[in-house]
Amino acid sequence: MDNRPNNIFKLLVPGQKLQDDWCDFPIPLNMEVGENSVVDTSACFKQFFSTKPVALRIGSNVTIRSSTLATEPNASIEIGDYTYISFASIASSCSISIGNYVCIAGGVNIVDSDFHPITPADRLTDTIAISPVGDKRYRPKFISDPVIIEDEVWVGYNATILKGVRIGQGAIIQPGSVVLQDVPAYATVSGNPAKIITQQHAR
Repeated sequence: MDNRPNNIFKLLVPGQKLQDDWCDFPIPLNMEVGENSVVDTSACFKQFFSTKPVALRIGSNVTIRSSTLATEPNASIEIGDYTYISFASIASSCSISIGNYVCIAGGVNIVDSDFHPITPADRLTDTIAISPVGDKRYRPKFISDPVIIEDEVWVGYNATILKGVRIGQGAIIQPGSVVLQDVPAYATVSGNPAKIITQQHAR
């Protein structure tokens, strides 16, 4: 956390607006937050549409800086203690879980869904349904699958983590990687699609 005078970060308090925030938008009420967790702007939650009673759980000493935490109506996000998320995008249709002591760098995208159907015909139907003249109730179904990021993971700049992936404790996701499959604990992966380049034993 930035401990300089005029700290850009403010404590996360459900339901409150941040003092001197350029975004006049309250922090969502349906969240639980531990001690000393902070955010720099409530704009992080502009796309947070979950209606679950507790849709976001944030541990203690978490820092969220200029990131997007977006949810569909029945989705949830969980973030463990001492995790740092900076200029990243987390979009959940069902469930994304991030552990303790995780570092997520700028430009990272974490998604648990395609957010659209795969076949051309269904994509066309979906495009019409979400258009200004459409009806979202008639959107075709698309696949969602939870994402789990375990403790002490580092996710480098501009990496992408896609649906159904589990990243093991202590793993390193190199910058620009596109993660399509599970990553073992203490592995380092790189590339598109991401592949293991080193594998360490548990520390």
